[in-house]
Amino acid sequence: MNRVLSAILTRPWIVILMTSGLLIPATGCKSSSGGGLKAPSAPTEARPVKTTVASEIPMDRTISVTGTLAAYDQAMVGAKVPGRVRSITVDLGSVVKQGQLIAELDSQDYQLQLKQAEASLSQARARVGLSPEGGDEHVDIEDTSTVRQARALLDQARLKYERSQKLFAGGVISRAQFDADEADHKVALSKYQDALEEVRNRQALVVQRKSELEIARQRLADCVIHAPFDGVVQEKRTSVGEYLASGAAVVSIVKIDPLRLRAEVPERAARSAQQNAEVRVTVEGDPNSYVGRIVRLSPSITAQSRVLVVEAEVRNNGQLRPGSFARADIVAEAGVPTLAVPSSAIVTFAGIEKILTIAEGKALEKPITTGRRFGDWVEVVTGIKAADVVITNPGNLQSGQPVVVAD
Repeated sequence: MNRVLSAILTRPWIVILMTSGLLIPATGCKSSSGGGLKAPSAPTEARPVKTTVASEIPMDRTISVTGTLAAYDQAMVGAKVPGRVRSITVDLGSVVKQGQLIAELDSQDYQLQLKQAEASLSQARARVGLSPEGGDEHVDIEDTSTVRQARALLDQARLKYERSQKLFAGGVISRAQFDADEADHKVALSKYQDALEEVRNRQALVVQRKSELEIARQRLADCVIHAPFDGVVQEKRTSVGEYLASGAAVVSIVKIDPLRLRAEVPERAARSAQQNAEVRVTVEGDPNSYVGRIVRLSPSITAQSRVLVVEAEVRNNGQLRPGSFARADIVAEAGVPTLAVPSSAIVTFAGIEKILTIAEGKALEKPITTGRRFGDWVEVVTGIKAADVVITNPGNLQSGQPVVVAD
């Protein structure tokens, strides 16, 4: 060992060579510190992709609005006559048809009033010379007993007056006798006129009693309460045994098919909302779309909010409820050619929408602006043009990455 150290110390060039060997790596070898030449990397493999062509498809031009669904009709059904409730056949949520029995009041008092009215009519008919139970209302005034009696007295007084005129002219009777016969004739004539008026009053009384009878019958019929239209009971307001005043509410009924959609169209789009335009309605929690038609338009723009109020009728399959918030698309123009791509070709990141096309065998990102949706297609407003090839389902494909179109 001592001999080796001595040899090294006596030959300094050996130390230099040894030190140089530690610092200079061999040719073609890679140092542990990362210095020297790197080996060339393998080329990136092209990713297979599927493509489609941006096309013009017929798409409806629509106006998106929000609104509220309201019942087509709503009525608070009440009692026309006062009375005690004897029965109620419906409750909350009951489906009713027009004319269906809803409730019934105690009708005993109205039955008695009907009998009284019938008796009064019979009495009035008898006084005018008609059969109490008959239906014939024709009366010959001159043939009534009252008028016949007055006419007989008038005829007698007229004959006596005419005879007195001749006798007085011949000087047979005195002036006083002639004046008395003339006065009797005038009285008889007045009584005849009174008899005619009396019969006419009795005729009018028959008409009045007949009207009273019809009123009594109607009041008896009003003890039975019916549904005014097809609908559903929204609220029950009374119970059996309760006494109701005239006009008191019994139930509230709403008509839910069709429904009214009341929506507000912005002023800038008001001219596009036309009568009978198709409306597609959706509500929260329901994936279905319901179709309706605009049936009513406000005649003016609301000054405060600058909107046009429209009403549409929407058919209801039983799933829609009045009062629901609704979103609607009003079809302003149908079948307009529109540039669109499949929704699967659109990538959204940080609120920016883009698609990927192919340029020189590599993927190329293009930002776009989208518009309406029609099924699986999305309108592209800016960013591409018709016949551009776009990549569908790009996934995590990056711009600049080599791609190859798969069959």
